[in-house]
Amino acid sequence: MTLHTCSPPVLYEWLNEYPSVAKNYGHLLLEQKKAKDDELLAVLKPYFESAHMDARKVFHEFIGIDLHPDSAAGSVDISYPSSLHLTTLKGFFGEVLTGLIVEAYDLVGEHDWKVPVFLFRFHEDAKKYLYTLVRDPDQKRQTIGRLGTDFIAISLNKNGEIDRLISGEAKWRKILNQSVIDNLMLGPKITGQESRQVEKGIWARLNKEVNPPNGLRELQIILKDLDRDGYAATILSMDKLLSAYNARAVPKTDLVVIVGEGSTTREEGSRLIGHEGIPEAYLADNNLQIVEVILNEGEQLIEELYRCLWKDED
Repeated sequence: MTLHTCSPPVLYEWLNEYPSVAKNYGHLLLEQKKAKDDELLAVLKPYFESAHMDARKVFHEFIGIDLHPDSAAGSVDISYPSSLHLTTLKGFFGEVLTGLIVEAYDLVGEHDWKVPVFLFRFHEDAKKYLYTLVRDPDQKRQTIGRLGTDFIAISLNKNGEIDRLISGEAKWRKILNQSVIDNLMLGPKITGQESRQVEKGIWARLNKEVNPPNGLRELQIILKDLDRDGYAATILSMDKLLSAYNARAVPKTDLVVIVGEGSTTREEGSRLIGHEGIPEAYLADNNLQIVEVILNEGEQLIEELYRCLWKDED
């Protein structure tokens, strides 16, 4: 069984919190206050290994690498996720950090969120890239991102049935400033014009997202594979929500987590997305939670963290 079972680490020593809630809108700013160090890597490592364990097992089986420590395949210097390009790892980092935040911090509605497993096994291009890389180590290319829901977590009632879900987008950007945020949220500007490609903005995608999102079906597939009996009530409640006929919407929280380094002119505690009320461009009728995470030397942290995962086993 390779469900995600690691409790989220406590990061209060490294991150300052600036939470706010206005009715059904929550905003959380997490701002690094202490430089990254070996202790931070050690604190993050078990959670990130747990988050990637399901996909690691699936991918290594697909590409033909035996995970057993006594296997001769241990000499193969290619593995998931560390052998993927930094651009891909930055996306992974954002998604895992999102899970950590959802499980560890109080968000709008104060629901008890659970991430039974991350959806990384559905990153088809990464799987095929590693399959080829094992057989052709000279192959080097970017991988396209995983399609579908970036992130999903669930809240269960006392009977193990889903009573609410949280889903949305996790984005990493090297430097966070107002222009970057506007391009992400509202859509990038059309070259030579003031108008934007609105359909590519996060607000537009959230406004038109179906409920429940496709990530719930992917989560159900993994739960059936890994622990059908333990999650029997959850899986059955998913069947009712996911039926194409007479389906009902599940109460939902929309989530956006944006991670990156602050600009050189950024002031401590400043936010790039307003926190006093729901932004005008958001039109969906759900609870909304925004999280801004400001890291120092973020890319170095990601590189060092993914380099150390399963270091003693690969």
